[in-house]
Amino acid sequence: MRSILLTGATGFVGGALLRRIAKDEIAITVAARREFDGFPSRARVSRISDIGRDTDWGAALRGQDVVVHCAARVHVMKDRSADPLAAFRAVNVVGTLNLARQAAIAGVRRFIFLSSIKVNGEITTLGHPFTADDLPMPQDPYGISKHEAEQGLRDIAAETGLEVVIIRPPLVYGPGVQANFAALLRAVAHGIPLPLGAINNRRSLVALDNLVDLIVTSIAHPAAANHTFLVSDGEDLSTTQLLQRMGQALGRSARLIPVPSKLIELGATLVGKPTLAHRLCGSLQVDIAKTRQILGWQPPLSVDDGLKKAAEGYRREASV
Repeated sequence: MRSILLTGATGFVGGALLRRIAKDEIAITVAARREFDGFPSRARVSRISDIGRDTDWGAALRGQDVVVHCAARVHVMKDRSADPLAAFRAVNVVGTLNLARQAAIAGVRRFIFLSSIKVNGEITTLGHPFTADDLPMPQDPYGISKHEAEQGLRDIAAETGLEVVIIRPPLVYGPGVQANFAALLRAVAHGIPLPLGAINNRRSLVALDNLVDLIVTSIAHPAAANHTFLVSDGEDLSTTQLLQRMGQALGRSARLIPVPSKLIELGATLVGKPTLAHRLCGSLQVDIAKTRQILGWQPPLSVDDGLKKAAEGYRREASV
């Protein structure tokens, strides 16, 4: 039996991971600032303060074999911090490395770090996906902080023998997804016309269940130690295809108007939203060949199955 400490259990990914591993015969401790009604009854809660330089993890780490670190200061579209990079570093770099050092001292065997594809960069050339071994090119404070955390974790692994596993997901979707993906689901569900019927990009996505499955695989797989893995559903879609498949999952046709992507990018720039246009019209592909080869891992859910789950989650929330 393994004993796992999980951080970020109230978040989108951490919560799904907790529900998955709570079904297994695994001792699970959740590091949290407070009790939460959604925690399974068999999960032990260890109270911590905010994650940072001075956080004391001693009680939470006692007797643990594996740490799965999902907690982070997450990427936000409109960051109002006076110094966003410093704010991201305080949690995502300093807080993460403090936890990892204390984990190594406590005898933890493996540390799984949920990073981000933003470490690789923001955009790929069509047909030339990111790989796990590419030179990192983070562009924004969030991506920079995740990259610096990765570097620090590798140093700690080399110094202490702590096994570090790094997972870089692209956009994660599933029941309860928020932000732009939820907005697209809502627009398709309500039959709102969208000028996205002629987008010829390619983007990799990962269904929540697929990401959780890879994390679970990485907890025990002996070959996972000290590797960085990219993850996706294994099928890349254009924005147009994604919206069409969303429509199928929702049981209705997406109303798409074929507007050239250059016009969309120009319009978005004029209204001050160039980043949104890049996400809708640009490509971001990832190559998961290394993940498949080393771990023998395949995404258990297809894109269509993942979208069906996301659509079901949207319907449940919309009916409340």
